[in-house]
Amino acid sequence: MSFLRTRVRLVLVAASCLAIGAGASAIASAGAATTTPNNHGQLHRRAPRSLVARAVHADLVVHAKNGFVTVTVDRGVVQSVSGQQLTIAEGTRKATYKTVTITIPANARVRDNRQKAALAAVKPGQRATVVQGLKRTIVVARTPRTA
Repeated sequence: MSFLRTRVRLVLVAASCLAIGAGASAIASAGAATTTPNNHGQLHRRAPRSLVARAVHADLVVHAKNGFVTVTVDRGVVQSVSGQQLTIAEGTRKATYKTVTITIPANARVRDNRQKAALAAVKPGQRATVVQGLKRTIVVARTPRTA
């Protein structure tokens, strides 16, 4: 199996763990407030997907061949890139959760608008997702669409 396919599977497992945990938490806390069967049924179908789509930071513990691995996911708008330092404002368009500065290792895989790139190619204002695992860091940046 290719290295990229293995990493994509790791990210999907991490996102699935996040979705299952967040969905269970949302269902447990919202279950008492839901009174109609239709609303409750819709909550079951949409909660995991919508929570993962809105996540801006996650620390996941994933079981690997040699034990457990901590995977960190950070997502937001790039504020600056300086050498190997990437500063991201985590949050939504209307509210910022926090601003983090992440040190990106030299062996990180960087994609900018679906193309292989160097970290220096990532520009302020782009949306970025950084996935840090045990052996690899992946940075995916994209320029937001203009309306």
